Amino acid sequence: MGDTNGQVVAGGNGKGNRLDQLNLPTDVLIDKETDSLIICDWGNRRVVRWSRRSGTTQGEILIDNIWCYGLAMDDQRYLYISDTDKDEVRRYQIGDKNGTIVTGGNGEGAGLNQLNWPNYIFVDQQQTAYVSDGDNHHVMKWNKGAEEGIVVAGGQGYGNALTQLYRPQGLFVDTLGTIYVADSGNHRVMRWPNGAKQGTVIVGGNGYGKEANQFGSPTGLSFDRHGNLYVVDHWNNRVQRFSIE
Repeated sequence: MGDTNGQVVAGGNGKGNRLDQLNLPTDVLIDKETDSLIICDWGNRRVVRWSRRSGTTQGEILIDNIWCYGLAMDDQRYLYISDTDKDEVRRYQIGDKNGTIVTGGNGEGAGLNQLNWPNYIFVDQQQTAYVSDGDNHHVMKWNKGAEEGIVVAGGQGYGNALTQLYRPQGLFVDTLGTIYVADSGNHRVMRWPNGAKQGTVIVGGNGYGKEANQFGSPTGLSFDRHGNLYVVDHWNNRVQRFSIE
């Protein structure tokens, strides 16, 4: 903490499709087993892995020909990847190029077995997959092996009421099943308790802007072990930290 300068750990050689480049990366996770970063390299339609060891100058392609947007990894090291073109989430073993459909896969749509621009995902210890279904303006929960999902946040069309979301993106679910979601089109982060019909605004919700209580389309979120919330504030080109009660 306190560093004013970051360190480049992947890419940094301009936009491009070489193995030492990235193009519009959208998500990243740390694979502790191999001490590496797994990155959705969206603009290059591939998922790449970069070792965290010093001296690493390029990545390796794990999966290609995929409009990957969000990534998650479960306790058994299965990789879950959302595909914004095929409107599905697949689960992969590391090294597997094809994967298995976990959610969606029935074309673009608003049915309970469909998705429309799935982006960020969260997978819990029971291998339940939660998906921010961007253009359906809701968050869906798919139990392991389920043929269709359950709407667990939003689902009342797009809007800014407490029962609604507008292009949800970043997603986190705690052990109680409480959902935290970056409601990007409404410039706010919402919390939806398990089974609730409406959420509460925990940060933002004060319109588009650059003030400390405002966002410009929040896209990603995560928590640290002290319960601080970090939000990627897209159009303001910053990351904000909040203490959440």
